Amino acid sequence: MTDTTNDPFTKWVTRALVLLVTLATFSWLDTIKDRWYVFDPVHLHELQLSALAASPNDTAGMISHILANLTETYSTASWVFNNAGGAMGAMYIIHASITEYLIIFGTPLGTEGHSGLHPADDYFHILVGEQWAFQPGALEMERYCPGDVHLMHRGVAKQYKMHEGCWAMEYARGWIPLMMPFGLADTFTSTLDIPTLYRTIRITGREMLKNLLMGKI
Repeated sequence: MTDTTNDPFTKWVTRALVLLVTLATFSWLDTIKDRWYVFDPVHLHELQLSALAASPNDTAGMISHILANLTETYSTASWVFNNAGGAMGAMYIIHASITEYLIIFGTPLGTEGHSGLHPADDYFHILVGEQWAFQPGALEMERYCPGDVHLMHRGVAKQYKMHEGCWAMEYARGWIPLMMPFGLADTFTSTLDIPTLYRTIRITGREMLKNLLMGKI
C-alpha cells in the first residue's frame, strides 16, 4: 500500500483546500456581519449633535452626555494612550466587540499621521476642534468641524491631522481584530510603552469576550 501522508503533492492539495475553505468562510461571514451590529450610524450622529447642543464649549460635558445616553449594554472602560500611524492621542473605550467599536478619541495638543488601511468603515464624529484629511491626488484638504462626520470607507487610507486640539466620537464597524495590529504596532517600533499596551489589550479583550458571552459578535 502506498503511503500518501508524506507525499508533497497531497500536502499542497490539502493546504490549498484548507485555504479555499477558510477564504470562502470569511467571505460568507463578511456578507452577513451586519446582523451583529448594535449601533446605528444615524443614531450616533443624532447623539453627537445632541451632545453639542447640551454642552456647548464643554468637552467633558459632551462626553458625559454621550455616555449617559448609551444603554447599560455598552460597557465603559478608562482612558488610555493610543499611538498609531505616527499620531498620538488618548481614547476612552465605550464598546469593543468582534464587529464594532465605539470610543472617544482625541488630544488637546493636536496630532497627525496615517489613518491606516482597515477592513472596517470608520465614522469620526467631531465634537471639538477640527480634523483635516487628504488622499493622494487631492490638492485641497478635507476639513471636518464640530457636528460633521468624517466617514472613511474600509480600504481607504488618508493622511489626517487633528488640528490643535480635537476630540471625536469614533465608531468603526467591520472586522475589528484585524485593525488591532495597526493600533498596537507603534508600541513595538517606537514608544515601547508596555503598560499602555497591556491596558489596551486587557480592556479590549475583556470587552470582546464579555460581548461574545452575551452572543454579540
